[in-house]
Amino acid sequence: MQKSVRYNEGHALYLSVIARKEGVKRGYLSKKTAENSRWNEKYFALYQNVLFYFENEQSARPTGIYLLEGCTCERVPAPKVSAVGRDSSDKQQHYFLVIFGHDGQKPLELRAEEDADCSEWVEAIQQASYSDLIIEREVLMQKYIHLVQILETEKVAANQLRTQLEDQDTEIERLKAEIIVLNKTKEKMLPYQSNQEEEDPDIKKIKKVQSFMRGWLCRRKWKLIVQDYICSPHAESMRKRNQIVFNMVEAETEYVLQLSILVNCFLRPLRMAASSKKPPISHDDVSSIFLNSETIMFLHEIFHQGLKARIANWPTLVLADLFDILLPMLNIYQEFVRNHQYSLQVLANCKQNRDFDKLLKQYESNAACEGRMLETFLTYPMFQIPRYIITLHELLAHTPHEHVERKSLEFAKSKLEELSKMMHDEVSDTENIRKNLAIERMIVEGCDILLDTSQTFVRQGSLIQLPSAEKGKLSKVRLGSLSLRKEGERQCFLFTKHLLICTRTSGGKLHLLKQGGTLSLIECTLIEELDANDEDYNAAGQGFSHLEFKVVVEPVDGPSFAVVLLAPSRQEKAAWTSDISQCIDNIRCNGLMTSVFEENSKVTVPHMLKSDIRLHKDDVDICFSKTLNSCKVPQIRYASVERLLERLTDLRFLSIDFLNTFLHTYRIFTTAAVVMDKLADIYKKPFTSIPVRSLELFFATNQGPWGSEHLNNKSPRLSRKFSSPPPLSIPSRTSSPVHSRKLSLSSPVGGGKAGALDLSAASSPSAASSPTSTYNPVISSPPPTCTKAPLDLSRGPSSPELVPTTPEEGGELPRIDAFCGKLRRSIRRAVLESVSLDKFIPETPTSVEVGDMSPCRSPSTPRHLRYRQAGGQSTENSRCTMSPASAFAIATAAAGHSGPQGFANLEKSYDKEFLIRRAATNRVLNVLRHWVSKHSQDFDMNGELKTGVITLLEEVLRDPDLLPQERKATANILSALSQEEQDDSQLKIEDILQMAEYPKTECFETLSAMELAEQITLLDHIVFRSIPYEEFLGQGWMKVDKNEKTPYIMKTSQHFNDMSNLVASQIMIHTDVSSRASSIEKWLAVADICRCLNNYNGVLEITSALNRSAIYRLKKTWAKVCKQTKALMDRLQKIVSSEGRFKNLRETLKNCNPPCVPYLGMYLTDLAFIEEGTPNFTEEGLVNFSKMRMISHIIREIRQFQQAPYRIEHQPKVTQFLLDKTFVMDEDTLYELSLKIEPRLPPAN
Repeated sequence: MQKSVRYNEGHALYLSVIARKEGVKRGYLSKKTAENSRWNEKYFALYQNVLFYFENEQSARPTGIYLLEGCTCERVPAPKVSAVGRDSSDKQQHYFLVIFGHDGQKPLELRAEEDADCSEWVEAIQQASYSDLIIEREVLMQKYIHLVQILETEKVAANQLRTQLEDQDTEIERLKAEIIVLNKTKEKMLPYQSNQEEEDPDIKKIKKVQSFMRGWLCRRKWKLIVQDYICSPHAESMRKRNQIVFNMVEAETEYVLQLSILVNCFLRPLRMAASSKKPPISHDDVSSIFLNSETIMFLHEIFHQGLKARIANWPTLVLADLFDILLPMLNIYQEFVRNHQYSLQVLANCKQNRDFDKLLKQYESNAACEGRMLETFLTYPMFQIPRYIITLHELLAHTPHEHVERKSLEFAKSKLEELSKMMHDEVSDTENIRKNLAIERMIVEGCDILLDTSQTFVRQGSLIQLPSAEKGKLSKVRLGSLSLRKEGERQCFLFTKHLLICTRTSGGKLHLLKQGGTLSLIECTLIEELDANDEDYNAAGQGFSHLEFKVVVEPVDGPSFAVVLLAPSRQEKAAWTSDISQCIDNIRCNGLMTSVFEENSKVTVPHMLKSDIRLHKDDVDICFSKTLNSCKVPQIRYASVERLLERLTDLRFLSIDFLNTFLHTYRIFTTAAVVMDKLADIYKKPFTSIPVRSLELFFATNQGPWGSEHLNNKSPRLSRKFSSPPPLSIPSRTSSPVHSRKLSLSSPVGGGKAGALDLSAASSPSAASSPTSTYNPVISSPPPTCTKAPLDLSRGPSSPELVPTTPEEGGELPRIDAFCGKLRRSIRRAVLESVSLDKFIPETPTSVEVGDMSPCRSPSTPRHLRYRQAGGQSTENSRCTMSPASAFAIATAAAGHSGPQGFANLEKSYDKEFLIRRAATNRVLNVLRHWVSKHSQDFDMNGELKTGVITLLEEVLRDPDLLPQERKATANILSALSQEEQDDSQLKIEDILQMAEYPKTECFETLSAMELAEQITLLDHIVFRSIPYEEFLGQGWMKVDKNEKTPYIMKTSQHFNDMSNLVASQIMIHTDVSSRASSIEKWLAVADICRCLNNYNGVLEITSALNRSAIYRLKKTWAKVCKQTKALMDRLQKIVSSEGRFKNLRETLKNCNPPCVPYLGMYLTDLAFIEEGTPNFTEEGLVNFSKMRMISHIIREIRQFQQAPYRIEHQPKVTQFLLDKTFVMDEDTLYELSLKIEPRLPPAN
């Protein structure tokens, strides 16, 4: 039985007595009973928030009590009653309800006889709330405190006024005393002045001239003093210091705005969404994404207010105490920095929820965001501390050593540098995630594969997709036409696991192709050179100078198809094919090794890599980050040069992102000669050049005759022997004809990581008949029992036709266990499955051996092997492709046993030393192929390096054990070294300089805006693409000897200034206002056409010329310019504005198709920001490879625009006009001419 509620009855009776005497409202009301719905008249008394009712006014004890806290009271209309039961008294009743706050409580129904009485009761009950009284009390307290503060302020002001009055009274007394003294002196001098005769007029004139001369001399002297100070180094330093502070205030204002957008447009709305009924995101995820964001915003709002207060006291600027406020709060930044990578990963995972993605797009469409994404705002705080360091560095450069603030500024700089180092590392580690999310946001349909944080971006560019044979053969004229280039132009994005092919819309967004838009690289085969017998070769025509390559896709759940792509140049094709091939081989080698070893827990690929602590554990000469590269190995953050070279030549894997970063930036921390020496050592002495631990883990199993063999330098196979290359032939056990074996140039690695890469081009008839290739036997048609089907490697042999069993003989090693047998059988099945159906050789089970391999169709990557893993794993991890040779090499490397009797000549293939040499050769050729194809300038500018590479490759060709594919790959690299970097049809920068020497034959009025815009674009792109990438390293353009270190960057800067001077001079040479206005309108039309041609450098050249003070001040001229042209200028200026680190220009470049000419200064600013923010080497002498990665990303974007050529016809007459400097004026001459055209107006009185 539930107990009743206990309450203090005595106190309640006491309160009822007080209510009956002193209640706020008392009187008779009718109360409706709950039992029989009758109305009973009771005496009610309201006291504070408690309502008592009595039987009558004389009752001492209350009948009931109602607690009114949290209830509402409202009037209700009279209930409808029948006409029979209605009497005259009912018509005068007025009803109201007291409704209690919780469900299940029946409202209290009351009625009064008078309308006024009813209203009074309702109002009294509504005001009977303790919480309302508390709120009113708080309001009154706030008002009281405010009034007290005003009173104190007024008292202080009154005291100040009283003090001022006293001072003024004292001053008045002093002035009165002086007046009295002066009057007395004047009275004394009056008799003398009255007696003196009137002064001569000439004397008065002389005195006036003397007074004027004295004033002029004083003003002249003062002017000289001021001018001397203005020209002094101290004044110049103070001017620069003030400008730095003003820029800092502007940057801080913008940063606070960015933080407020992050908090108000993303954080707070997402918090509300997380509290909704169906939340698209959890509160934990919101906290993970926006950790400390709101606190950082409050911190910088305080810092910004302090800055503005300092500016109000100009010219006295004291900043050190502001940084003293900021420094203790750096732990907040440290938490944000450490969480940054996890924040972006959580965001990427949340975007896989369609509801969240839709909501986020809605937030990002807010006008305040200006098209920027959430991850962009999350990255802004990472750049702020390095910006402070640069500002402090500049302030210290203009602060005297004896200045009172210098020590404080130096201390603040040292503290901020510690945090900046961590920030640069985190920004470098998360660059890949932000890049993937940015590309995913550009795709209209979205792309879930980019939300995989392990997906690494490799390269992007514009390629032309040619119609394949399946779509019908087209004529050569049709294929070579301009319409095909426009219709077939594709934006391609290569990642470590996928290739995306998109079309660009007019608004800059991307659309994935409906068929073949997302290509999984594990299903792809790359053909670099199309055979003459290939249908796609005939369909594509032969007018593209072998710039096309083909990607054959064989999906699991659909028919195979091919994608034929055309590169703009040989260099671009080489870069694309080498990167695609590397990515394909990385993922295939990982998949095959994982499958082969999946059932034996002792030897697995992840275990092999994890067991090598040198790959993931920090040491004195290396430090790793949390981010994994494309080979699932932690990225290097800091490392010695030796460890970087060791990673480059690690035969177990080769990460494409590490290779690209190394080749872009190696000259910062080493030389090309050192890299070449390392590659030569790896080739010539592979065992002595590879660390012992890496060799042990290269063969991760202890089984085999070499399980305990000690490798030493006395082995006869450790030194390479060179002679004329004989044909490679491996006899079989039986007397059947020898089958030629065509090996893919794949690293036979037990580690199974990304080292496998076929460096040769596609096989062709000429290659087949090469003297270095083995002969092809007569091949019969396959029997009907041997069909190509998916192969399940997770089970044992399923059919005797595919996996023959061979009885062990006495000569074999007795320690070969079931695992090695399974591995060997799996690889044999891989060999059999990869043989073409029309070239299969029927053999008995005893004649099928690993060494008998038919020529596989292995262009740049081999035909692949399909299999399924047990446990229902993902398709990406359960499918791979591998050439028979690679599979064979892996089998021998992992199983580690000698061949059966009768296979004495196969000893080399089973020999670990032979495998190491083959893997070392592959790695050397692989690195050289990437180096030569992507960085040919290194060899053009360094003759010794080119000679060394050629010497090494010729030495490789003399290797008697060289495989045919390796021989062909070597020949391809040698051929690439002998090719010219640019086509003869393309203009060079030297041609431009020669054009400037000829006089112009055209004038500005005779040339159309289209001609000028096209030729400006052509010249800008020629100058831009001539810059070698090594000039972007080391901030050479800011050094004293910049003309020697970075001549091409300086030529680009000079060309920009010359074009800007030309535009300004052409406007100023016109004498009348209308001609100048017409000239301005024409140049703006030229700038708009440059914008349409994606020449944003040209847009900035013209707009900067029009913004010069000499032209901008010509008000009469600008008054003649039409409004549409002024609006056009505003739009162009907005695009190329430097506000927010050129945020508008960056967004425009992201949404445009190459070719394009960006503004070089934007990238130089980024590089300077990185260079000044962190050093190249740590205090321990380790290379800051995180910084190298960031520099590599910027150089990669620059080279993307450099390598996309314009198809604009050169017009010498226009370029001669643009390069002619006869009438070009400098800045001072332009301003003097501007003053003559429109003199300065006299100052108003």
